Amino acid sequence: MRFIISPAKKMNVADDMFAWRELPAFVDRAEQLVEAVRALTYEEAKVLWQCSDALAELNFDRFRTMDVSGGAGSLVPAVLAYEGIQYQHLAPRVMTAAQLEYVQEHVRILSGLYGVLRPFDGVAPYRLEMQAKLAVGQARTLYEFWGDSLARALASEADVVVNLASVEYAKAVLPHAKCLGLQTVTCLFGTIDASGRLVQRSTAAKAARGSMVRWCAECAVESVADLRAFDVAGYAFDKARSTDDCLVFVQ
Repeated sequence: MRFIISPAKKMNVADDMFAWRELPAFVDRAEQLVEAVRALTYEEAKVLWQCSDALAELNFDRFRTMDVSGGAGSLVPAVLAYEGIQYQHLAPRVMTAAQLEYVQEHVRILSGLYGVLRPFDGVAPYRLEMQAKLAVGQARTLYEFWGDSLARALASEADVVVNLASVEYAKAVLPHAKCLGLQTVTCLFGTIDASGRLVQRSTAAKAARGSMVRWCAECAVESVADLRAFDVAGYAFDKARSTDDCLVFVQ
């Protein structure tokens, strides 16, 4: 079983707590993407990133000097590099050694630049979302660039993928999963409104995804069936709204 989670836009540039272990599996393809971004003008890059001038200038400079193989500067373990809400609730810095090893084995982080990452793969700070329309060779978007390679990488490790990623990132894996023999189970987190509908709020869902990963590490969860016991932050499994490939948790 592997969990897939999204990266975060905000990243640490250094971390003294843990060392990275290996380079990402798709580091060669990441280098292709770095070269493609470097070929853009500043204005083209800013359109690609859809961000402020301050962030565009920062990332334009980053790509000019980026070395994804770690030869020109320090890399940071992926699980510590991302600073978003999900990672705050995952809280790897206060995990035990055994919990960190669980995360290393079971969690895979999807990335527009790196494809798929193990938690302790070394990464450089970057900005490149999976939905970016970056043309590379015959590919017009990153979805086309990565194709089914991320799903194939996951299928080589496990038979079941638990989807804790956003729609943007899950789209890079789920459409290819079935033909590769991968079982996928998506977890949804929300509240029930006055009309009885499930309402998912982005910030709360990100927090819940991180909390579920942490809970699984603490409980050494090894099966999809065990996920139904998740009860952190007031969530409870909703059997009536769930299916075999979608587990719903209501707060």
